[in-house]
Amino acid sequence: MIKRFIILVALLTTVASAAQEGTSSPYSFYGIGLTKFKGTVENQSMGGIRMFSDSIHLNLRNPGSYGRLRLTTFTVGGSYQSTALKTEDESESSRTTSLDYLAIGLPTGKLNFGLGLIPFTSVGYRILETNEETSNRFTGRGGMNKVFLTAGYAVNENLSVGIDVNYNFGNIQNNFTTLQNGVQFGSRQINRTDLRGFNLNFGLDYQRNLNDKLKLYTVATYAPQMDITTEKMSHVATISFRTDGSEVVVEESDVTFPQGDLSLPSELTLGAGIGTNNKWFLGAEYGRVSASDYNFNSGNSFAEVQYDNASQYRLGGFYIPEYNSLTSYFSRVVYRAGLRFEETGLNLGDEGINEFGISFGVGLPAGRNFSNANLGIEYGQRGTTNSGLIQENFFKLSISLSLNDKWFVQRKFD
Repeated sequence: MIKRFIILVALLTTVASAAQEGTSSPYSFYGIGLTKFKGTVENQSMGGIRMFSDSIHLNLRNPGSYGRLRLTTFTVGGSYQSTALKTEDESESSRTTSLDYLAIGLPTGKLNFGLGLIPFTSVGYRILETNEETSNRFTGRGGMNKVFLTAGYAVNENLSVGIDVNYNFGNIQNNFTTLQNGVQFGSRQINRTDLRGFNLNFGLDYQRNLNDKLKLYTVATYAPQMDITTEKMSHVATISFRTDGSEVVVEESDVTFPQGDLSLPSELTLGAGIGTNNKWFLGAEYGRVSASDYNFNSGNSFAEVQYDNASQYRLGGFYIPEYNSLTSYFSRVVYRAGLRFEETGLNLGDEGINEFGISFGVGLPAGRNFSNANLGIEYGQRGTTNSGLIQENFFKLSISLSLNDKWFVQRKFD
C-alpha cells in the first residue's frame, strides 16, 4: 500500500507540470483564463451532470458522493481537442492534448476520503492584430491547478454529505508586443501573476427508492466566495529587430506590484433525476456562478470586458442493456449521452459569450474488480462572430481508466 501512495505522489507531480496549457482559446486572454471542467469522462459524457454516484466510480464534481464509495478507486483521464476558430473574415484551427485529472478514493467505512489533482483554469492564446499604423502581438500561457482533499460521510442509507478542501496554485504570463510601421523600435511588456490559496466546496447527495424499480436522485453543491493571494510583476522593454527577425533589447525595467487578493466567485448547483439501478438514469441540473463582482486584472486592462453572473444548464444520463450478462460483453457496456448550455458570464462589449455542447460516451468493463475504461466525445461551440468576435467550434475526445481494488482488508490469523 505504501508503494501505491508513492506512485500516486509521483503521478500528481507529473500532472501538475502537464496540466497548465490545456487550451488554445482566444477567450483565455481574459481574467485567469478558461475555467476547466472538474469532472471525470463519465461526468462529461452525460453533459457534465454531477448527481449520479455509485460505489465503484469517483464523482469529482460532488464531494457528497464519496460517502457511497465501497472500493478503493483510482482514476486518470486525458483528452484531445481540435478547434476551428473563425471571425467574419478569417478562419484558423488548433489542436491541444492534455492530462485532465488524477484522483484516488479511499473507503474506510461511513467516512471516506479522496485525493487528487485537476486543472482549475488554463491560458493559451496567440493573437496578431494589425492595421495601417501598428502591429500588436498578444501571447499568453499558464493557468491554475487544484490539489483537493475530499471527505464524504454516509449519514444513512439515503443521505451522504461531503467537503472538498482545495489548494489552488499556478501562474499566468501575458505578453504584449507592439510595433509602429516605419519606426525602428517597438515595446514589449511581459506580465506575470502568481496565484495561490484555498477554497472549499460542500456537497449533498440524496437517493431514495420511489418504488420497486424507480429511484430518485438529488444533489446540491455550494462553493462559497473565497479570496486567494496574487503577486504580480511586469517586465517592460524597448526592443528592435535584426534582419533575421530576432529581438534585441535596447532598454528594460522591472516593476513589482504589492501583494493582492482575488475573489473566487461563489457557485451553487442543484439537480434531480430518476433511474433504475444498474439499468438507466436521466437527470437535469442548474448551476449559478456569482461572477458579477469579479475584478481580476492580468495586465490586459485595455480590453473592454465585464463579468456577469453565469448560468449552467445540463441534461444527461446512461443506459445499460444488461449489466450482469454472461453471454454478451456489449450488453454490459454503459452508454452515455448529454447536453449542456452555459452563459459563461464573460461579456465583451454588448456580447455575452455562451457555450454549448452535446456529448456521448461508453463505459467498457475491464477486469474482475469492476474496473472500466471510459471513452467520451463532445462537439461544442463557444463565442460568436458578432461585433468582430471569434467563434470556436470544437471536437473533444476523452479517455479515462477507473481502477478498483480493496486496500483496507483486515487479515485473520489462526
